[in-house]
Amino acid sequence: MALLEVEGLTVSFRSRYGQVTAVDNVSFSVTEGETLAIVGESGSGKSVTCYSLLQLLPRPPASIEAGTALFNELDLLRLSERELRKVRGSEIAMVFQDPMTSLNPYLSIGSQLIEPLQLHHGCGRREALQKAVVALKEVGIDRPQTRISDYPHQLSGGMRQRVMIAMALIAEPRLLIADEPTTALDVTVQAQILQLLKRIQQQRQLTVIFISHDLAVVAEIADRVLVMHQGQVVEAGSCSEVLQRPQQQYTRDLLAAVPRGAKQKTATEVAPALLRVSQLSTWFAGSGGSFFGAEAAPNKAVDDVSFEVRRGEIVGLVGESGSGKSTTGRSVLQLLPQTAGLVEFDGVNLSQLKRYQMQQMRRRMQMIFQDPYASLNPRMTVYECLAEPLLHHGLAVRGSAMAQVLQLMDDVGLARAGIRKYPHEFSGGQRQRIAIGRAIATRPEFIVADEPVSALDVTIQSQILELLLALVEQHNLSMLFISHDLAVVRKLCDRVLVMRAGKLVESGAVEAVYANPQHPYTKTLLAALPQLAAVP
Repeated sequence: MALLEVEGLTVSFRSRYGQVTAVDNVSFSVTEGETLAIVGESGSGKSVTCYSLLQLLPRPPASIEAGTALFNELDLLRLSERELRKVRGSEIAMVFQDPMTSLNPYLSIGSQLIEPLQLHHGCGRREALQKAVVALKEVGIDRPQTRISDYPHQLSGGMRQRVMIAMALIAEPRLLIADEPTTALDVTVQAQILQLLKRIQQQRQLTVIFISHDLAVVAEIADRVLVMHQGQVVEAGSCSEVLQRPQQQYTRDLLAAVPRGAKQKTATEVAPALLRVSQLSTWFAGSGGSFFGAEAAPNKAVDDVSFEVRRGEIVGLVGESGSGKSTTGRSVLQLLPQTAGLVEFDGVNLSQLKRYQMQQMRRRMQMIFQDPYASLNPRMTVYECLAEPLLHHGLAVRGSAMAQVLQLMDDVGLARAGIRKYPHEFSGGQRQRIAIGRAIATRPEFIVADEPVSALDVTIQSQILELLLALVEQHNLSMLFISHDLAVVRKLCDRVLVMRAGKLVESGAVEAVYANPQHPYTKTLLAALPQLAAVP
């Protein structure tokens, strides 16, 4: 029997452009103990569909126009708020994409874990805390008796996601909805979270709805797959049927966009080095100290790292969160002060440059940040965002900037009609194109790209990677590409550097490292990479 049966669900939003249908006549069912994956691009209606089931969408602007959602003989769409409170958490629980914004930063982990037990089971504080410790242990958190007093900011991203899973499962619900729970996690942490979900599901006969745009992850965890596009279900079936024998063109396009294999054309080793990094160290002051006033040991974010980037080459820098990847990239561009070592760009020692000299050098060195919504000024139009570096570096005057901005928009594949729009009026992929256009505006020779595609759908990610490859070839750019996605690095880069705990543990040509990794840590990273077989 179906635990949840959704029929004809239709959801719309009121906007300044009129009524927009986000979910259009969607029907599906989930049986006891099954994992149903809902996949599709951003805006396809995946999350809206599941949020509607628990009436988590703000009304207005959202409106459930039609449909039923029968769960345990109850129509979730017709329940009052009071009735829904009895279902949320106790019968149906949800794990959200970003645990840092879902967890209350002012409350300890323990306080947040015991809330559903006190609310749904009437447990006293002492009993609830004991169960919370058991829940933390079940999701693989070490020293749960100590960690229960920690606050969210004191935990890593993977640990926060484990806490979210513990919180969702502590009241022993029958259905778990997981909304992109591994999107921003490293491959090793992602593998741990997926194994954790599988183990708990088997132990409890839990039913799971898993929302994702990562088809390789879906292949590992799902029994059945529902493919959504523009608010409608375009294909549904068993995981093997949909991912190996897709019937619809949209599903084939999604599968074709998954990065596979090596870069088609690699840079030659005879090109001269543009960037040389020798024994680079960037340390931060330790926090805490001892009771007697002794200073805490420094945090060695980057410790004695050496490498080079040749002209026209893309070098990948991989490793887990906290390994020192981003700090290395920012130190190379002198956005963070280095503690020791030498960074030479085209033969110039960057650390010895005066401030005005470094500002002049920045025209030749640029950065693409991970989150374009945070790095773009929300009060500036596309024109202003792209014109600013041109005007700042004297590459254009106000009268002539328009032509250059329009050319930049053409270069990165943005429609000229959007030149007066603001960042919030664009999709995530379009915002990343704006950020890339801003980075190449000064015609730099070297770019540090810090996780530029980690939060993008596979199709948008594929477009951005093709764009970066085209720009590197067109403008003879060199690039340090920072990522935790090893499949993307293999597709884009010529050489790869592997970092762990601030140190460089392995380096070499991409295919050589992937085919025959030497360091145990590299082997662990590659083993954790989810695999998706090619469609015949």
